[in-house]
Amino acid sequence: MIYYKDLKIKYIYEKSLKNTYIRIDKDSNIVLKTPISSKRKIGTLIEQKEDWIRKKLAYNLENPPLYLNLDGIDSLQSKEYLKEKVEYFSSKMGLFCSEVKFRKMKSRWGSCNSKGVITLNKKLIKTPEICIDYVVVHELAHLKYFNHSKRFHALVDRYSPDAKKAK
Repeated sequence: MIYYKDLKIKYIYEKSLKNTYIRIDKDSNIVLKTPISSKRKIGTLIEQKEDWIRKKLAYNLENPPLYLNLDGIDSLQSKEYLKEKVEYFSSKMGLFCSEVKFRKMKSRWGSCNSKGVITLNKKLIKTPEICIDYVVVHELAHLKYFNHSKRFHALVDRYSPDAKKAK
């Protein structure tokens, strides 16, 4: 842990990295991953990025994530909740998938194949509701446009007006 002025920064030294990364998560935790071991160089780096860090922290303070209350909800209930979201937006958009599946995914929140099967990441239920809505609308839009064209994004924006915030 590094302290810079009033900032508490988790410092992770990884010799194998080529670049330095600063990340501020939704809970306003600051994480610095770097190949640099010199405390002086790290201090200089943090000083250079201080304005950016403070802007991100202020944004997180003004826009807290809206979490679903998951107390007492099991896996089956969360799948049902996500299926209801798909049904709701399907009827609203007039786009219907052939099946909704769930699985653990490492790098995606959802996918849609050419057979009309939508697969959602099991971890999606742990994200803010605005993100769930966006992912569902995004995958349903692929039933009409199997790409990320301007028409695709226009359709997503029509049914998920907070798409930019959700991303």
